[in-house]
Amino acid sequence: MRMLSKAAVVVFLATTGAWIAFETLASGQASSRAMTVAPQSGDALRQWDRTVDQMARDGELRLRRTQDDPVVEGRTHERFDQYHRGVRVFGSDLSRQIDNGQTVSMFGVIYADVNIETTPRLTVDGARTAIENAAHATLSPRRTPELVILPRESGALVLTYMAELWTDEGPTVYFVDAKTGAEVWHYLNLQTQAAVRAGKGVLGDDKKVSMRSSAGTYLADDQLRPPAVLTFDMKGNLTRTKQFLNGQVSLTMADVASSSADPWTDGASVDAQVYQGWTYDFYFKRFGRRGLDNNDIRLIGLVHTVRQSDALFATSADLGTFYINAFYAGEGVMVYGEGLPTNVTLGGQRWNFVAGSLDAVSHELTHGVTDFTSRLIYMNESGALNEAFSDMMGISCEFFYASIRQRPANYLIGDDVVTPGGIRSMSDPLAFGHPDNYARRNVGPQDNGFVHSNSGIANNAFYLAIEGGTNRTSGLAVQGVGGANREQIEKVFYRAFVFMLPRNATFSIARAATIQAARDLYGAGGTVERAVTQAWTAVGVS
Repeated sequence: MRMLSKAAVVVFLATTGAWIAFETLASGQASSRAMTVAPQSGDALRQWDRTVDQMARDGELRLRRTQDDPVVEGRTHERFDQYHRGVRVFGSDLSRQIDNGQTVSMFGVIYADVNIETTPRLTVDGARTAIENAAHATLSPRRTPELVILPRESGALVLTYMAELWTDEGPTVYFVDAKTGAEVWHYLNLQTQAAVRAGKGVLGDDKKVSMRSSAGTYLADDQLRPPAVLTFDMKGNLTRTKQFLNGQVSLTMADVASSSADPWTDGASVDAQVYQGWTYDFYFKRFGRRGLDNNDIRLIGLVHTVRQSDALFATSADLGTFYINAFYAGEGVMVYGEGLPTNVTLGGQRWNFVAGSLDAVSHELTHGVTDFTSRLIYMNESGALNEAFSDMMGISCEFFYASIRQRPANYLIGDDVVTPGGIRSMSDPLAFGHPDNYARRNVGPQDNGFVHSNSGIANNAFYLAIEGGTNRTSGLAVQGVGGANREQIEKVFYRAFVFMLPRNATFSIARAATIQAARDLYGAGGTVERAVTQAWTAVGVS
């Protein structure tokens, strides 16, 4: 049978006041249209409000979470997932902000005209086997494959089973066809970067470490903060580390980093324990947030997962994951890279223990905040926003503690441990070869759609909204709120990224959501809204 060719279609939706681009597909192939929901006019908002209510009544949208606004009295934030015949549509969700019963804003990505058979031929056990075969790894017995509808970039819809497991590349999400078991897609979900005792950090600075005393030994087990905050010393056992990350073994108190010396001189253990606690305090003091899930989930850091002296013999995958990296592994677990031997450089830079970088620690913990809120998919524009938000909060945490650390804060990422220069710049992304403007964004499959480099676009918008200045590419000037008022921009971006952004958010949605957040917090037409609007315009996002 001859297949019909694809044809690009653009439709203007009068109800939403937005242009929607999609593709028609070959005859007989299940397809749908991705619809961006970001109504800006009152009429469009009311139309979408009625649509969402109807979809909820029909079971096409299901309320996942309702949360009272911690800042603006009377506001509530709802999050919906899209379903079709009881099966979740991956990547499709919507946030709605309500003020005393009246909808104030709405942001999301949903799929229209979903029409696909939802009865799988594969059993759950069959799906587990298919995923393990595709990944060449073992799926933890605690993790059950989920039946989901997977929208593809072409517009096609595929009924799949989905599960995340640990592979040689790191935590990877696999999708297999629910009828045949064939792999459909996968993506790397590696989101990278009460006793008080004296300790010395990675940089030789003095710290006070919150720990637990036991028979003359001090354990990296924080007894002073509401959640469990622990640091585990893996003693260079990479095999056991991977088994733990894949849910095959559990860690015990015998694995907790410990010392009988005063001061404690293992800088990686000291800094991981201290900076995890500081990040918890930053989120609570700045935003009233109680940990990653806002319910005091445990915070666990893994250090010394490899031996620094073995770096020259490591595989490229392990080198990039466990030596020159840090990453959030889910469920409150962070892994901090071991760095490189002192006589080894990479690209002219020296890599120290990554736990010695406060912005890196808070960056990784922020991936956990994202996991419990907007759940931004770690691909393409939503993935770049995911990375950018972690950079924003990492740098904000560094500025928050600048006086305590007695080290000047700046807009360089990781410059405390990657010397000279760090790995990214929010003030000048181009200095690292990263785009500072949407017109320069990178497109392609590398790095999940260039999530780390394209984060420079949103990062520069955040910087300009605070400090002001001119975007190098566009030449457009921004009147920022000023460093003394950085808290205003931090709260705007936090509010938008935590409460408003959908999983599949684009830069354009992020612009609309942060502008709305500025209005919510500081009023329409004020200096904060102006700074945020000018900043996004300067970086080429409309």
